[in-house]
Amino acid sequence: MASDPSASPPSAAGPPRGALVVVFLTVFIDLLGFGIVLPVMPRQAEPYLAALGLSPLAGGAVIGLLFSVFSLMQFLFSPVWGRLSDRVGRRPMLILSLVGSVVFYALYGYAVTLPPEQAQAALGLMLLSRIGAGIAGASVGTAAAVIADCTTPENRARGMALIGIAFGAGFTLGPLIAYFGLALFARQPWGVGALASLLSCVALVIAVTMFRETRRPDSRAAKEFFSLSRTAGVLGLPAVGALVLVYFLAIFAFANFEATLARFTKEGFGMSDDGNFLLFAGIGAVLVVAGGLYRPLAKRLSETTLLGSGLTMLIAGMAALGVLAWFVHQDVAAGQAASTALRWLFYAASAAAVAGFAFVNPSVSALISKRADPARQGEVLGVNQSFASLGRILGPFAGSLLFTAHPSRTLPYAAAVATLLVVAALVPRIGTGSGRP
Repeated sequence: MASDPSASPPSAAGPPRGALVVVFLTVFIDLLGFGIVLPVMPRQAEPYLAALGLSPLAGGAVIGLLFSVFSLMQFLFSPVWGRLSDRVGRRPMLILSLVGSVVFYALYGYAVTLPPEQAQAALGLMLLSRIGAGIAGASVGTAAAVIADCTTPENRARGMALIGIAFGAGFTLGPLIAYFGLALFARQPWGVGALASLLSCVALVIAVTMFRETRRPDSRAAKEFFSLSRTAGVLGLPAVGALVLVYFLAIFAFANFEATLARFTKEGFGMSDDGNFLLFAGIGAVLVVAGGLYRPLAKRLSETTLLGSGLTMLIAGMAALGVLAWFVHQDVAAGQAASTALRWLFYAASAAAVAGFAFVNPSVSALISKRADPARQGEVLGVNQSFASLGRILGPFAGSLLFTAHPSRTLPYAAAVATLLVVAALVPRIGTGSGRP
């Protein structure tokens, strides 16, 4: 499947701008597959867990493993995808990742057709499918490298915002498509895997037929792919290491919110599953709208200014959520339903936090890309996505523990604010230097 990257090099006038559209579509459609499987996976695992006679704690650990192994694989393989894309080209790596998504989502669909008597095999195949899908999904750094190839430094932030918009759109529409699209498969349990695999196949066809190589051949590309020393070297680049740490901590803080949202709305507001479904769709919509607002602002404001604005909104939103959690707890403890005013303030605080994150995400990616050697864009952005995945592993774990540690449910949001204050202290260290040797 790999092709000679010099076979269809970018023209002298620059990389093909149409690649931005293709990358947006492939990331968006791939995220649709992720959003389709995620909401139903715990429920589909439960019959197999019951058949094995596992305790609730052990069953919860298995479900937690099915969730976290996806991000773990992204943590391990994002730098690998990036280094490979620097060497053999962006196109073959994106195509390979989409092939993996097609195969492993289909494997998930097969796994959930097994009867409860084959619970071990079913759970083993579900785990294998999550591992494979995580490895395939580790190409987000490569997609960011395509955007770096196709944009000038002045337009880099606007380009990076496309990935955030694609994530938000996929996060919003994935569950909706799952709800309506499963009617095609008569609500069969294998339908979620089949639908996710089918959509990934559409993204694959788009990439194969429309995407042209954007990477310019460079002999300085890394020859080793699993390399802790090269990852450490990226972290040691001037200004880049601090930005990667900023990104990791911001994702860690935001993941405290994501991991506890459904539990908080159920306990504090008595929100039904349908209500939570709409709430999560609304969060995705805020990501899309904020990403759309970010792009014109990036024409007039610097990435560091937009990063500071995003941090301010994110800190304000998380702090407000912590205060609201305390007041909601007081109402619940008194046997009263939380007031309508508190519910609307909760929506506003959540929107502020999500919009702030939508500004932080592309700002950091753009700053890292602008300070990286062009020959190492895939590697550097892959390392950044790797640490983002680590934040998505540790953040939900910490948030879930803190949520149960105190009945007021304020601790996850307090921890998020404390983490973000560390981020705010790190931002002045970013400076204006270049990470290029």
